[in-house]
Amino acid sequence: MSDAEGDDVPAAAAAVETTMDNNTALQEVLKTALIHDGLARGLHECAKALDKRQAHLCVLANNCDEPAYVKLVEALCAEHGINLLKVDDNKKLGEWAGLCKIDKEGKARKVVGCSCVVVKDYGKESQALDTLNEYFKSKR
Repeated sequence: MSDAEGDDVPAAAAAVETTMDNNTALQEVLKTALIHDGLARGLHECAKALDKRQAHLCVLANNCDEPAYVKLVEALCAEHGINLLKVDDNKKLGEWAGLCKIDKEGKARKVVGCSCVVVKDYGKESQALDTLNEYFKSKR
Protein backbone atom coordinates (compact mmCIF):
# COMPACT_ATOMS: atom_id res chain seq x y z
CA MET A 1 0.00 0.00 0.00
CA SER A 2 2.88 2.37 0.73
CA ASP A 3 4.31 1.65 -2.75
CA ALA A 4 1.10 2.90 -4.38
CA GLU A 5 1.16 6.09 -2.30
CA GLY A 6 4.79 6.71 -3.27
CA ASP A 7 3.89 6.43 -6.96
CA ASP A 8 1.10 9.02 -6.68
CA VAL A 9 3.33 11.80 -5.34
CA PRO A 10 5.70 12.10 -8.37
CA ALA A 11 2.73 11.94 -10.75
CA ALA A 12 1.07 14.82 -8.87
CA ALA A 13 4.31 16.83 -8.96
CA ALA A 14 4.61 16.24 -12.71
CA ALA A 15 1.01 17.38 -13.20
CA VAL A 16 1.73 20.62 -11.35
CA GLU A 17 4.74 21.29 -13.61
CA THR A 18 2.82 20.67 -16.85
CA THR A 19 -0.01 23.05 -15.95
CA MET A 20 2.08 26.22 -16.06
CA ASP A 21 0.05 29.39 -16.62
CA ASN A 22 1.04 31.93 -19.28
CA ASN A 23 2.35 34.55 -16.83
CA THR A 24 4.68 32.08 -15.13
CA ALA A 25 5.86 30.77 -18.49
CA LEU A 26 6.42 34.31 -19.75
CA GLN A 27 8.39 35.19 -16.62
CA GLU A 28 10.65 32.18 -17.12
CA VAL A 29 11.14 32.86 -20.85
CA LEU A 30 12.01 36.52 -20.18
CA LYS A 31 14.47 35.51 -17.46
CA THR A 32 16.35 33.05 -19.72
CA ALA A 33 16.32 35.56 -22.59
CA LEU A 34 17.75 38.22 -20.26
CA ILE A 35 20.53 35.87 -19.18
CA HIS A 36 21.39 35.13 -22.83
CA ASP A 37 21.26 38.85 -23.76
CA GLY A 38 18.23 38.37 -25.99
CA LEU A 39 15.89 41.13 -24.73
CA ALA A 40 15.09 44.52 -26.21
CA ARG A 41 13.48 46.82 -23.65
CA GLY A 42 11.76 50.13 -24.34
CA LEU A 43 10.13 51.58 -27.44
CA HIS A 44 13.26 52.45 -29.41
CA GLU A 45 14.97 49.07 -29.01
CA CYS A 46 11.70 47.18 -29.55
CA ALA A 47 10.77 49.12 -32.69
CA LYS A 48 14.22 48.47 -34.17
CA ALA A 49 14.06 44.73 -33.38
CA LEU A 50 10.49 44.42 -34.72
CA ASP A 51 11.31 46.32 -37.91
CA LYS A 52 14.44 44.25 -38.60
CA ARG A 53 12.39 41.06 -38.02
CA GLN A 54 14.77 39.96 -35.26
CA ALA A 55 11.92 39.49 -32.79
CA HIS A 56 10.42 36.13 -31.84
CA LEU A 57 7.96 37.45 -29.25
CA CYS A 58 6.69 40.88 -28.19
CA VAL A 59 5.20 41.69 -24.77
CA LEU A 60 3.16 44.86 -24.32
CA ALA A 61 1.74 46.33 -21.08
CA ASN A 62 -2.01 47.06 -21.02
CA ASN A 63 -1.60 50.14 -18.83
CA CYS A 64 0.57 51.99 -21.35
CA ASP A 65 -0.71 55.58 -21.32
CA GLU A 66 0.40 56.53 -24.86
CA PRO A 67 -2.05 55.26 -27.54
CA ALA A 68 0.40 55.94 -30.40
CA TYR A 69 2.96 53.69 -28.66
CA VAL A 70 0.47 50.80 -28.48
CA LYS A 71 -0.66 51.38 -32.07
CA LEU A 72 2.94 51.33 -33.39
CA VAL A 73 3.90 48.13 -31.57
CA GLU A 74 0.67 46.32 -32.55
CA ALA A 75 1.07 47.40 -36.19
CA LEU A 76 4.70 46.23 -36.38
CA CYS A 77 3.79 42.87 -34.83
CA ALA A 78 0.86 42.39 -37.22
CA GLU A 79 2.91 43.43 -40.28
CA HIS A 80 5.78 41.03 -39.59
CA GLY A 81 3.69 38.19 -38.08
CA ILE A 82 5.30 38.37 -34.63
CA ASN A 83 3.45 36.94 -31.63
CA LEU A 84 2.15 39.68 -29.32
CA LEU A 85 1.32 39.03 -25.68
CA LYS A 86 -0.25 41.60 -23.36
CA VAL A 87 0.35 41.82 -19.61
CA ASP A 88 -1.52 43.88 -17.02
CA ASP A 89 1.11 46.09 -15.44
CA ASN A 90 4.17 47.88 -16.83
CA LYS A 91 5.91 47.77 -13.43
CA LYS A 92 5.52 43.98 -13.38
CA LEU A 93 6.87 43.78 -16.94
CA GLY A 94 9.82 45.98 -15.98
CA GLU A 95 10.62 43.68 -13.07
CA TRP A 96 10.43 40.58 -15.29
CA ALA A 97 12.69 42.27 -17.87
CA GLY A 98 15.35 42.99 -15.24
CA LEU A 99 14.77 46.74 -14.91
CA CYS A 100 15.12 46.76 -11.12
CA LYS A 101 17.55 46.37 -8.25
CA ILE A 102 17.47 43.21 -6.13
CA ASP A 103 18.05 43.70 -2.39
CA LYS A 104 19.67 41.28 0.08
CA GLU A 105 16.39 39.45 0.72
CA GLY A 106 15.92 38.84 -3.02
CA LYS A 107 13.05 41.32 -3.36
CA ALA A 108 12.86 43.74 -6.28
CA ARG A 109 13.49 47.39 -5.39
CA LYS A 110 13.44 50.52 -7.55
CA VAL A 111 11.40 48.83 -10.28
CA VAL A 112 11.25 50.85 -13.50
CA GLY A 113 8.09 50.53 -15.57
CA CYS A 114 8.50 49.10 -19.06
CA SER A 115 5.67 49.17 -21.58
CA CYS A 116 7.26 46.97 -24.25
CA VAL A 117 9.74 44.08 -24.29
CA VAL A 118 10.85 42.07 -27.32
CA VAL A 119 12.54 38.66 -27.14
CA LYS A 120 15.21 38.45 -29.86
CA ASP A 121 16.86 35.28 -28.57
CA TYR A 122 15.10 32.73 -26.34
CA GLY A 123 18.44 31.41 -25.08
CA LYS A 124 17.43 27.78 -24.76
CA GLU A 125 14.40 25.59 -25.26
CA SER A 126 12.35 25.09 -22.11
CA GLN A 127 8.98 23.89 -20.93
CA ALA A 128 7.92 27.51 -20.42
CA LEU A 129 8.69 28.28 -24.06
CA ASP A 130 6.67 25.24 -25.15
CA THR A 131 3.75 26.47 -23.02
CA LEU A 132 3.82 29.88 -24.71
CA ASN A 133 4.10 28.32 -28.18
CA GLU A 134 1.08 26.10 -27.45
CA TYR A 135 -0.85 29.19 -26.31
CA PHE A 136 -0.08 31.01 -29.57
CA LYS A 137 -1.01 27.94 -31.67
CA SER A 138 -4.38 27.69 -29.90
CA LYS A 139 -4.99 31.43 -30.37
CA ARG A 140 -4.64 31.31 -34.18
